[in-house]
Amino acid sequence: MARDAVSVAIDFASVSKTLNEQGLETLLLESRVSDRSEYLRRPDLGRRLSDTSRQRLQEIPTSKPADLVIAVSDGLSALASSHGVELVTKLQPRLKSNGWCMAPIMLVRFGRVAIQDEIGELVGASLSLILLGERPGLGSPDSLGAYFVYGPRAGRTDAERNCVSNIRPEGLSPELASETLYFLLTQSRTRKLSGVSLKDDRQLPMKEELRSISGSKVIESGQSDFL
Repeated sequence: MARDAVSVAIDFASVSKTLNEQGLETLLLESRVSDRSEYLRRPDLGRRLSDTSRQRLQEIPTSKPADLVIAVSDGLSALASSHGVELVTKLQPRLKSNGWCMAPIMLVRFGRVAIQDEIGELVGASLSLILLGERPGLGSPDSLGAYFVYGPRAGRTDAERNCVSNIRPEGLSPELASETLYFLLTQSRTRKLSGVSLKDDRQLPMKEELRSISGSKVIESGQSDFL
């Protein structure tokens, strides 16, 4: 299952159709990676957009800067993409209803975490969030990671990112993940920061007990072996 998770590709056309049916605008992008094999061998190419995708973003008409741009990528587990779609459909309406200006959903083929910096900078967003499959293993081939950074731009470090990890039905459900991300993103926009200085300090009943049961975790700074 872990091997399949790494090798299987996302059907981005299907993902786009699902999101469009929810009234969400999407835009298909790609990194500098040409195929799955190169994606696994050259992480550096997965952190940059192709020239065509850069131009596509620069041509997006904007009436005002976006508060947030959300990207969905395959990462190291295409099996996690369904959780990403569910998470987007739960999170975006909540943000928009609270006055957030949203950019189109970016569907990024062969993207790594740091590609969110270039995407966010090109669209002029205050925050950039990327959802992508985590490295499969330990019986979790479909785990999704959600990384965000305030003030996205080239050169952002891992310590400037926050990550909500292990998003899947047997871990942190997309519903609970959307609540966690909404809180953290709101705090990030208000305080104008992200990373090690931003904590999930909500007073939730039985928070630690729930985590111990579900095996879910919130990583305060972006520590990942597939960045």
